Amino acid sequence: MSERVNAGKLWGVGLGPGDPELVTVKAARVIEAAEVIAFHSARHGRSISRAIAAPYMRADQIEEHLVYPVTTETTDHPGGYQGAIDEFYEQAAARLAEHLAAGRTVALLAAGDPLFYSSYMHMHRRLADRFEAEIIPGVTSVSAASAALGTPLVEGEQVLTVLPGTMPTEELTRRLRDTEAAAIMKLGRTYPSVREALTEAGRLEDAYYVERASSTRQRVLRAADVEDSEVPYFAITLVPGPTPTTPLPRTPSPRESTLTATDSTTAEAAEPAPVGEVVVVGLGPGSPDWTTPEVRQALERATDLVGYTTYIDRVPVRPGQRRHASDNRVESERAAMALDLAKQGARVAVISSGDPGVFAMAAAVLEESADPQWQGVPVRVLPGMTAANAVASRVGAPLGHDYAMISLSDRLKPWEVVAARLAAVAAADMAIALYNPASSQRTWQVAATRDLLLEHRKPDTPVVIGRDVGGPTESVRVVTLAELDPAEVDMRTLLIIGASTTARWDTESGPRVFTSRRYTL
Repeated sequence: MSERVNAGKLWGVGLGPGDPELVTVKAARVIEAAEVIAFHSARHGRSISRAIAAPYMRADQIEEHLVYPVTTETTDHPGGYQGAIDEFYEQAAARLAEHLAAGRTVALLAAGDPLFYSSYMHMHRRLADRFEAEIIPGVTSVSAASAALGTPLVEGEQVLTVLPGTMPTEELTRRLRDTEAAAIMKLGRTYPSVREALTEAGRLEDAYYVERASSTRQRVLRAADVEDSEVPYFAITLVPGPTPTTPLPRTPSPRESTLTATDSTTAEAAEPAPVGEVVVVGLGPGSPDWTTPEVRQALERATDLVGYTTYIDRVPVRPGQRRHASDNRVESERAAMALDLAKQGARVAVISSGDPGVFAMAAAVLEESADPQWQGVPVRVLPGMTAANAVASRVGAPLGHDYAMISLSDRLKPWEVVAARLAAVAAADMAIALYNPASSQRTWQVAATRDLLLEHRKPDTPVVIGRDVGGPTESVRVVTLAELDPAEVDMRTLLIIGASTTARWDTESGPRVFTSRRYTL
């Protein structure tokens, strides 16, 4: 027990099956309070558990992203698939142990319940003997799928059997014959053998398929109507014990959705199910007056809005329109959600502040849309006023000649790249608009940028500090490069650094700044 006196605590946090509102009050409290948030994902980097937890997380938390080296049994690891996975779990446990030994509280996220077919148990076995550990149970996918089906799984003395779809087909068939009710998990590529087992056991007609239960992408079908190629891992097949007596909220199969009452005998000639579209829009930097009529029209037509919570909150609520808000650090997950909704027929507006093509969601959506699974989903980008132009307008025309836009964030690129670009632009004598200059976790970059630029610019070079321009707390100041104080700069600030041809003078209404379009030869 003496080892644990100053150690941190490990929390196994059950998040439920997908809907952030199914996260328990205790889980939400622990997530918000934890110093370290840990979560798993495949190599694509998109973590379902982190996306569920995002509304309850803080911006200053340490994140440990535990990426599986393999997700199938195909690997060149000398120990095979099991060897690769065991090595990964040992390394992941060591990373979390460092935080715990340093006295930090670690919340390890688990979709569903931490001890129900979850990766959390592997960390628990490796850490709970050395550190205090507590598990917060979560709603399982079986419960969520049953709720989506709207019918009891078991009643009276009936027995429910939970089966992994990875079992051999013969064993799966035997167990399905011997039970009154069943839930089959871990589908995906196993679905053809699951369908075969259901057929051989005489249970296919009684079976139902629930995909992504409780999420905005939930689907409920009869198991016999599901196309093998469309089944994701996060799906479950249910065989209820009692015969359903209530109407099932099932969605039509792709084949059924193309038919009408008069052409049901001509399925071969039916048109494919309609596909929606994704429109990536920019609201402008703050004021509603800066949102273009084109963007407003797209927002009015949308069935679904996807975006960072702060930006979605700027859009008026419309009856029947679904809003999918998330943390600002899950761009690829947001993009995938938007494309998947559109694939199912939704008209999706992905919300950005400013212009969506300037350090915003347009690039993330287009990059994700290159994946073959989104082939045929239309993507459009509608421009918006970017923050650089909004800040510039408040003082005149500091960007009146050649200029560059650079993000100081080193979250997606190393600082060495940022510094090299700053030096190159400064040497080229161009004005610079600096986005994402600082945050609660990035506090030194502004000072480093100022010092680097002073190697190329005079100390009296005008610098515009614009904060929340167009918003209720707008402030704009003009200082010299030598006077630039990093303490004045946060994530809601944009900086404009003048060139050698940038001039400043004061008027009764405030400072005026412009960069001349003429060079003295």
